[in-house]
Amino acid sequence: MLLEKKTLALFDWQLIARAHRKRVEKWTVPYRSRRAQGSMHPIYDFLFIYYRFAPALLEQWHPGSELALEADHFPTGFTEKYYSLREGALSLDHAKLDPKTCKRLKWSLELCQKTQTRAPQFGCFGMHEWAMVYQGGPEGRARHEGTLPLRLSQTEIDAVVESRPICCSHFDAFRFFSDKAMPFNRLQPTQDTRMENEQPGCLHTNMDLYKWAAKCMPWVSTDLLWHTFTFALKCREIDMRASPYDCTRLGYTPIKIETPQGRMEYEREQQQLTEAASSLRHRLIDTLKKVLNAVG
Repeated sequence: MLLEKKTLALFDWQLIARAHRKRVEKWTVPYRSRRAQGSMHPIYDFLFIYYRFAPALLEQWHPGSELALEADHFPTGFTEKYYSLREGALSLDHAKLDPKTCKRLKWSLELCQKTQTRAPQFGCFGMHEWAMVYQGGPEGRARHEGTLPLRLSQTEIDAVVESRPICCSHFDAFRFFSDKAMPFNRLQPTQDTRMENEQPGCLHTNMDLYKWAAKCMPWVSTDLLWHTFTFALKCREIDMRASPYDCTRLGYTPIKIETPQGRMEYEREQQQLTEAASSLRHRLIDTLKKVLNAVG
């Protein structure tokens, strides 16, 4: 089924592309500078390091499947691998979707759909970050050692982990637990059980919307990718504020989940992020459905 596409005039889409690059470079340029200096920001730079997507992926504007661009040649950043140029209009060509890419898009769609149908769980209180530094962390080394100080002593951190049930459902968070903290978790999530375990209240599941959108580029518009990126930054901020690390020198006040008041604050923030994630996930689901339906 062919998608009907609106054609953007040359001046209009170039203006949009330039504006997009300008707003993205506020994040990518400082990141490249810090990386060159070997001085990384544990919140701002996390998405580039953790997800391993090059900043250029975020900088290059793509219109998505429902827009065509006025053009008489292939502009920089647009290749024949994905695009076709016909009668002065450049657009994504669904006939160029190879089986491997289709499989990746289908998998991402299925995961988002299953996640969206589940009831959100709000009882984790960000304990995954605490489990990662339990008894010194994996191999006796905390993940941000040397970058951020801990705001509690190791004894106090260990006591918090041992005093509360841990219910982390996200494999990519669980796999960084210290070995001695893993048995405390109610679930033992694996890569193979991701489809069964992920739920929409999870901070990392919602942060991953950026990951799935990025893996589906350029079939997903850069506008949606950008919104998932900025949303993931908000998730990361809450993640670190609720952690045992002291982020005050970065301008962030802690969410002290070791206290009843802190757990209430975390849950309020988590609920707000879940609502925002639901809207983004619906957009991603709708986009992937349309792309895959166009393939036939």
